[in-house]
Amino acid sequence: MEQKYGEKLTGFLAGAFAYTIWGILPIYWKLIGGVPASEILAYRILWSFVFMVLFIAILNKTAETWREIKTIFTHPKTAILITFAAILITANWFIFIFTVNSGHVTEASLGYYINPLVNVLIATLFLKEKLSYVELTAVLFAIVGVIILTYHSGHIPFAAIAMAVTFSLYGLIKKFVPVSVFTGLTLETAIIFPFALIYLVFFAKTFFMSYAFSTDILVALAGVVTAIPLLLFATAAKRISYIMVGFLQYIGPTLMFILGVLFYKEQFDQVQLIAFLFIWLAIIIFMSANIMIARKIKRLEQVNKSLN
Repeated sequence: MEQKYGEKLTGFLAGAFAYTIWGILPIYWKLIGGVPASEILAYRILWSFVFMVLFIAILNKTAETWREIKTIFTHPKTAILITFAAILITANWFIFIFTVNSGHVTEASLGYYINPLVNVLIATLFLKEKLSYVELTAVLFAIVGVIILTYHSGHIPFAAIAMAVTFSLYGLIKKFVPVSVFTGLTLETAIIFPFALIYLVFFAKTFFMSYAFSTDILVALAGVVTAIPLLLFATAAKRISYIMVGFLQYIGPTLMFILGVLFYKEQFDQVQLIAFLFIWLAIIIFMSANIMIARKIKRLEQVNKSLN
């Protein structure tokens, strides 16, 4: 059955907003660059869990979420998948924070340029999603752009590849694990929470409100800026195709790249410009094709309503 236009539009907007937030997050992590990457990661997990607990309480979903969590642990396969998702997103966060705070925002953006191609590979091989000829053309343009960026970097971008693979696999799990968006993220952060707390108490240089006041506030708010885009992403992953999720992701690294070049004065030359032109041409082709498909779906829904 064709997916409803409204549901698809909601997923599209949620995904676009999530990737826009992720695209400007390097500014946030740079502001707390004096905090070690491992500590930022631990605080990010701790405050994300606190935020989710408060959030579901405000929405009056605590009882509902707790019932769903108990149900999950009666199904070992689902519990294992959510645990794996928690590990994947934690690894992704650490690699990203470390890369950004090491002064390589553009390399971080490369990881998220590779990610959509991994999404397409997963979608076509394992999910049996089919590419139209127009979409295949867009993928080929994107591949050319990513190859140019990779070659231009002069080395195998292991951090970028690791970010791409961990996030693609995380998204795949989020698409098919039968749990609500709120329960999924609450449980993921709860699984990693004890390890983050142990690290902060016994191994971190400082613990809880030990930096300048402004830094402490930013560290605490890391839970909010982490949870909100992940909730939006989970909504998108459940409502639109995994291939479209992948192409929406180009919003994030493009914003990161702009930040790296314009604000943090990282290198940008003619070769990189050519690579970006290939990638953005791919985005335009892909999105144009899907907008046409969405309009056809909407027209069909209108026709069906008029017949009924």
